[in-house]
Amino acid sequence: MTTKKIQKFIAERRPTPYLVVDLDVVADNYRKLASAVPQAGIYYAVKANPAPEILSLLAKMGASFDTASVAEIDMALAAGVDGGRISFGNTIKKASDIAAAHARGVKLYAFDSEAELDKLAKAAPGAKVFCRILTSGEGADWPLSRKFGCEVEMARDLLIAAAKRGVLPHGVSFHVGSQMKDTNAWDAAVAQAAWIFRECEAAGVQLSMLNIGGGFPTRYRKDIPAMQSYGEAIHASLARHFGNRIPSEIIVEPGRQMVGNAGVIDTEVVLVS
Repeated sequence: MTTKKIQKFIAERRPTPYLVVDLDVVADNYRKLASAVPQAGIYYAVKANPAPEILSLLAKMGASFDTASVAEIDMALAAGVDGGRISFGNTIKKASDIAAAHARGVKLYAFDSEAELDKLAKAAPGAKVFCRILTSGEGADWPLSRKFGCEVEMARDLLIAAAKRGVLPHGVSFHVGSQMKDTNAWDAAVAQAAWIFRECEAAGVQLSMLNIGGGFPTRYRKDIPAMQSYGEAIHASLARHFGNRIPSEIIVEPGRQMVGNAGVIDTEVVLVS
């Protein structure tokens, strides 16, 4: 998006290439998401753009952070949040990195396998853990179904097992795929998550958090649905599948939705042959 502020910056003709970002657009994107899903905590995916200026802005606006490495955790801490506002969302982590995150006060960790649960129990005792389930990714520009997540039956068993490992089974997460333009894409995964909540409760394990991931698109060349349309569809899914027992904590993890349309890359084409 080329805003007036960006146009002014480009007019100064600084050496190329460079990326210029309008923080006002980032702030507006945050407010739109917060309005669309008011019941959710916003955990910005640091990997989308880890510029200190962006992280500091979002921290001041109340955002938490989804991180995939100790380096990203340190960036979030430097932006002014404490470990209680950071999620270590990578499901495959070194034991040493888990220990480092735990030492920094990070309390929330993702997993999708028994081996990862074992590492969390040893390196982050007492931590809150959530299990990521598979989704089809149908309708997304970049499906993630082959990268992370486990089947729902396995997630149930892992969360029940977590209760006996010295960590707190906190909830379920999923990601419908990046740049998802189908506002109803969250419904099937919400239904699966609700099943896991009921199954765990029957086994004496009470879950309290649902992480509905990211996937919210940004506008490049084609129009996308309004953010409010996503919020309405997600709220309807939560009510449909959880009834009056919607989890007390809902998390969203925006990435490109927050920053994708906020910047412009200016570069020089040397040759077209």
